[in-house]
Amino acid sequence: MTDHHPARDASPEPFEGSLDYVTVRIGTQLLGLPIQRVRDVFIADRITVVPGAPPEIVGLLNLRGRVVTAICLRQRLQLPALPVDRGALNLTAIGLDHRGEAYALIVDAVGEVLRLDPSTLEPLPGHLDAAWTALAGGVHRLTDQLLVVLDLDVVLDFDLRVAA
Repeated sequence: MTDHHPARDASPEPFEGSLDYVTVRIGTQLLGLPIQRVRDVFIADRITVVPGAPPEIVGLLNLRGRVVTAICLRQRLQLPALPVDRGALNLTAIGLDHRGEAYALIVDAVGEVLRLDPSTLEPLPGHLDAAWTALAGGVHRLTDQLLVVLDLDVVLDFDLRVAA
């Protein structure tokens, strides 16, 4: 792994009642990950493929001595995965913990940390794709786009299969 950036170091100090998100992009869509769940932002340069794993699981990687399950967020959202050149692997990843296990969400890009007022969190629009609805917890309308807030407990729970 290279280019380690603890998410907490770059974030503003939270203030009482704010909702703070690390933003990521999948294609053109802006997604928010609750900052208190994010442990690392890093570049994955070596992944071991796991035969028989669900298609969303890219493989396993070693992050500072921990075995981490790498999940393709594109595929978890039921979008086509980007082609990966295993010889020149350079994947942007968000490190998370869930139920005592370490995970890396592979994303297209990492953005900035946003601090938003809880009153701006809205329920999911009725027209949102079913796969996205199952994995999201709400939206924030920003000036020029919509921030979809992911429910990381659901994203990382592979016992809950997302309907197509």
